[in-house]
Amino acid sequence: MRARIPAGAVKARIPAGSCGLGTGDRAATRNRAPRWGATAAAALAGLAALAALVVLPAPEAHAATARLPAAESSGYRYWSFWQRQENGSWSYATEGPATQRPEDGDVLGFRFALSEDSDQADKPRGAVGFAAACDGTKAGKESKRVAVRIDFGTRADAPGGESGDPPAARTGCARIPESGTAADALAKVASPLRYNADALLCAIDGYPAKGCGEQAEGSGGSGKNDGEGDGGQGDGEGSADTGGRSADGEADGGQGDGASTAAGVAAGAAAVAILGAAALWQARRRKR
Repeated sequence: MRARIPAGAVKARIPAGSCGLGTGDRAATRNRAPRWGATAAAALAGLAALAALVVLPAPEAHAATARLPAAESSGYRYWSFWQRQENGSWSYATEGPATQRPEDGDVLGFRFALSEDSDQADKPRGAVGFAAACDGTKAGKESKRVAVRIDFGTRADAPGGESGDPPAARTGCARIPESGTAADALAKVASPLRYNADALLCAIDGYPAKGCGEQAEGSGGSGKNDGEGDGGQGDGEGSADTGGRSADGEADGGQGDGASTAAGVAAGAAAVAILGAAALWQARRRKR
């Protein structure tokens, strides 16, 4: 214990002969001083621990915040344009059908769906091959053949006002001039086509009957090729419930944090009072 409380510090606080003590009394005082110093050190260590409890936040508040769901994004209903690769996969077209010029033997795809962006857009469904699609179409001079897959999407993708299921997906073969575009190939296999003032493709074969690339607020899309509208609604309700639980959990965590802080402050004040009383008692003993 004496190694923790330097002798010089004790002598400065309790000088020899200051109260007319005898040699034996001074020896006893020196023996008691280290014990008082140890008590003070222990009390200060306890205060430091209590201060740490007061400063540290309650973990429940952080856990509640982590459960907060991200805001649900909006989607758009539109016809997306795709190109089939040699390995059979679909690739989102990097340019519109009015300027894209396919080569002889290419396979193009059009899919109506509710999507947030090109990364999450639904691809055309079904097995598609150029040989099967254009088997009965002969190649002509200064022309090219292009297979076109048209997928009208699912009921969940359909805009308001459309009744029943969308038309079935189908594949056609278009023979167009060598300089023809993807839009020319689509016009050969599907009619009528509807465009808006900005040349955006709005409808194929009259589907959908109205609208053009509308934004669907608060909807994340069907998310599945064969999904139904009920599934999307269920996801929305689930997100709302989760959000409510997260908000309640965060409020509870905040109250717990406040109670913990108040308890730490009260305990610290009590420790300070005890330390002060001990110091007063020690001072009185010195005067005797």
